[in-house]
Amino acid sequence: MTLQQRIELLVRLGEYVQRNDDEWQHVKEQANRKNPWFVPEFIEMATNNIGNAFLQKDKLDNWVKDYRVPAENNQPVTVGIVMAGNIPMVGFHDLLCIFITGHISKIKLSSKDEVLIEHLVLLLKKWAPEIGDLILIAEQLKGCDAYIATGSNNSGRYFDYYFGKYPHIIRRNRTSVAILDGSETTEELEKLADDIQTYFGLGCRNVTKLYVPPDYNFSPLLAALNKYAHYEDFHKYKHNYDYQLALLMMGNKFYMTNGTVLLSKNESFFTAVSQVNYEFYSNTEELESLKNNADVQCIVGHHALPFGQAQQPSLADYADRVDTMKFAVSL
Repeated sequence: MTLQQRIELLVRLGEYVQRNDDEWQHVKEQANRKNPWFVPEFIEMATNNIGNAFLQKDKLDNWVKDYRVPAENNQPVTVGIVMAGNIPMVGFHDLLCIFITGHISKIKLSSKDEVLIEHLVLLLKKWAPEIGDLILIAEQLKGCDAYIATGSNNSGRYFDYYFGKYPHIIRRNRTSVAILDGSETTEELEKLADDIQTYFGLGCRNVTKLYVPPDYNFSPLLAALNKYAHYEDFHKYKHNYDYQLALLMMGNKFYMTNGTVLLSKNESFFTAVSQVNYEFYSNTEELESLKNNADVQCIVGHHALPFGQAQQPSLADYADRVDTMKFAVSL
């Protein structure tokens, strides 16, 4: 297929996602039953962002133009993609990068996120049978020429061992932080609540650590987080909250809570579900190193990514800040 044919096919896929017909609704219901963490509101958010921010013709045309993607790829290679499953369709962007550059994708789906991506792949093959060999779903990724693998710090060591001798992108744990100065409006704090609590805080773009001035008043933020008070009705989330609360109480550690989110002073970027760490800062200069920190995906704040936009990535927002398209074009 030519580049324009691939783009046209992806645009059609975007129209399908946005049309939201009975077939697609049924698939999303299946995904929710398969993985209860994929609640309907978050499946909608993830798929709508893919349809609106990724699969639009003007956006795709401009994206490939930036990388000078050739009209035809006469020497395609096979790229093995190990997908994560922490949030709905989190691995779709990798598939998109490899497919649009004309390479062959060999995908290992996460057991937590099998339904949605598999359905869309089968749909593409139904519409264009000639791509049958361009996107393959497999249990084992042997015989590939390059690899993209996403997982934890622990699985990253295994990926290094197995894939290190090939061209590769290996992603490990990442999370996001917010820098507050105390002048945030109620609307901004409500948007920050989205950055924290969307997808139950399971994504690498979720804010799990706050940097605040020494005299910061947490009450308005706790009030804004009440937007997600309904999480207490989701037993998996509530179980995590109760467990983390018990640990803090038994450890005699100071904490603040609105009943569904725990705020605790801690230097770590990473937290458990339902908990957000915070740390005080004296001046913004001491936070400059966050921009190059290997654990940080996004920085949210007045002089960084605007509040409420952490979970709205564009085509050029690459996981781990590693340019996947540049990698794909170079193969």
